[in-house]
Amino acid sequence: QVQLVESGGGLVQPGGSLTLSCAVSGNIAFMYGMGWYRQAPGKQRELVATITRSSSRNYADSVKGRFTISRDNGKNAVYLQMNSLKPEDTAVYYCHADSVISYSGSAQRGPNDYWGQGTQVTVSS
Repeated sequence: QVQLVESGGGLVQPGGSLTLSCAVSGNIAFMYGMGWYRQAPGKQRELVATITRSSSRNYADSVKGRFTISRDNGKNAVYLQMNSLKPEDTAVYYCHADSVISYSGSAQRGPNDYWGQGTQVTVSS
């Protein structure tokens, strides 16, 4: 069973920093892309940043220059370093893994996409 578990959210003052982590568990054979999305109250979920297995990165315009996404393929983990946080960054942040091939016993599953449960980030003074 593939599971994504986020950590690192919390309350931070404007201008502060946070680092989000996401660990993917399960019998993973291959995982192409990983990323972070966020959803603020009353708004649709939006892309924050993505990273491919070869570390090609893509960022939303609103976070370019402030956020950095990275991944550790050996640990099946993805990270989001968030600097210069603004109140408008307040949202639930979700980890996403796409094109995941896993094994259940000897049976191959996928490729499938998976989501984490989300972690709250609040930027407020």
